Amino acid sequence: MSIVDFMIHLKTELPLDQRAQLESEMCDLEGVMSACFSPSHPHMMEVTYNPDVVSSSMVMDQVSQRGIVAQKVGL
Repeated sequence: MSIVDFMIHLKTELPLDQRAQLESEMCDLEGVMSACFSPSHPHMMEVTYNPDVVSSSMVMDQVSQRGIVAQKVGL
């Protein structure tokens, strides 16, 4: 099993409760192992996932479907 990660840069910082909800929803995606916002950079979320199950594009699609403007930043 491969494990990779990437950062998502949100154009607008979300309130704490919305960040927690997004983290939870991303972790519910099959193949996503973790999704966490940086405490020091609350507009950045790191997502760790299994590329054999889900792609970064699929994760980004899920973020976009929630009306969040964001871009993928590689690690």
